[in-house]
Amino acid sequence: MTYRLAKAVLVTDTDYGAVLLDERRGRYFSLNATGLFVLRSLLDGDADLAAERVARRFAVPVETARDDVHQLAGRLTERGLLVTAQEDG
Repeated sequence: MTYRLAKAVLVTDTDYGAVLLDERRGRYFSLNATGLFVLRSLLDGDADLAAERVARRFAVPVETARDDVHQLAGRLTERGLLVTAQEDG
């Protein structure tokens, strides 16, 4: 599955990762450096590719990386920050 940021969501890098701002709701969501790596990997490809990148970068089994990627994607989607590429957001 491919993802993109929802409309009106801005990402700002910080010293520790990133902050996502949902301008529609005026809410912030912070990501640590690993979360930012996962988000960028999701936005560059799809969930499977992101899992492969995470597994390589952090030397974890692909299954573990896949679970973690899907968990973060689910949380960001639930909060309206991330949508599937087919959604209007």
